[in-house]
Amino acid sequence: MESSAAPAINRRLCVAPMMDWTDRHCRYFHRLLAPNAMLYTEMVTAGAVRFGSRERLLGFDPSERPVALQLGGADPDQLAYAARVGAEMGYAEINLNVGCPSDRVQSGRFGACLMREPQLVAECVGAMRASVAIPVTVKCRLGIDELSIEAPLSLFVEGLTFAGVDALIVHARKAWLAGLSPKENRELPPLNYDRVYRLKQEFPDLEIILNGGLTNATQIEEALQHVDGVMLGRVAYHEPYCLAEFEQLLFGTPIVSRAEIIEQMVTYAEGVIARGGRLNTVVRHLLGLYHGCYQGKSWRRFLSEGPQDPAAPAQMLRDSLAIVAARHLEPSPVDHSLLEPSLAAMNALDELERAA
Repeated sequence: MESSAAPAINRRLCVAPMMDWTDRHCRYFHRLLAPNAMLYTEMVTAGAVRFGSRERLLGFDPSERPVALQLGGADPDQLAYAARVGAEMGYAEINLNVGCPSDRVQSGRFGACLMREPQLVAECVGAMRASVAIPVTVKCRLGIDELSIEAPLSLFVEGLTFAGVDALIVHARKAWLAGLSPKENRELPPLNYDRVYRLKQEFPDLEIILNGGLTNATQIEEALQHVDGVMLGRVAYHEPYCLAEFEQLLFGTPIVSRAEIIEQMVTYAEGVIARGGRLNTVVRHLLGLYHGCYQGKSWRRFLSEGPQDPAAPAQMLRDSLAIVAARHLEPSPVDHSLLEPSLAAMNALDELERAA
């Protein structure tokens, strides 16, 4: 994959790396919604990069760019090798995961548990910086378990700056590795934005991105008074159209309609199917596109059921658009004469509504 002519990085709006969610199909979808957002892969371990299938693990569509590769690991040499591979494949940034609280990640000596080993993290960053010309960043928490979020966090970040880190993404809460599940760690303890803001004051020359609990324009505008960018997680996945709205807010990009997005996803899905893929691997990321809209529930149910057939064609996604247009779920600028709903699709919707 060519690495030249990559779009410039702008971390003012970022979409978080999320395991099992932000795969290549999801990122393609998000890129359509937010042309200027920085996108991140799911975490890939450095060992997997070395020994696994590069195309399966790291492949992406050039139109997704700029994309950052998030790595997991604690061995500087392995991480340096994986960073070089990522750079060669065209990634715009290498991000080190120092924030994941899962037991599986801890057992591999990476993720949030590395906040106990700031010197090792600095060595990992330094090794990656020495091996690639693209930016190297870190995503972390405020701290873990009994560690204070004051002096230890400042010392942790100081070590990263000496190692040459290009930007820091901070999930604004601690990770409790003892006593809380990964799911609970997404909600507990309470968010502490003020500590991230003070961290920016301590390190004014370091680009700092705020992550955690940001769901609306008011929160985003407030955060950007104090830090350089924001990273959205679950809201970007479950309510993806918000990305188009935030893109317009932060970059002035004309907002794109849902119908236009779906038409482009049909073309994309046709390519996936032609290469031996399945429609459901694409449409599973679109379930929240009509979140909060009239008949949004029917939209989700239609896409959750029909595309499960291994032989489901991309046309089924266009049928969904036709249903939306026919039921006035959202006004669409596209030519509806091209989107006449099939009788089968309309009957399917009627059955879903009767069952609801």
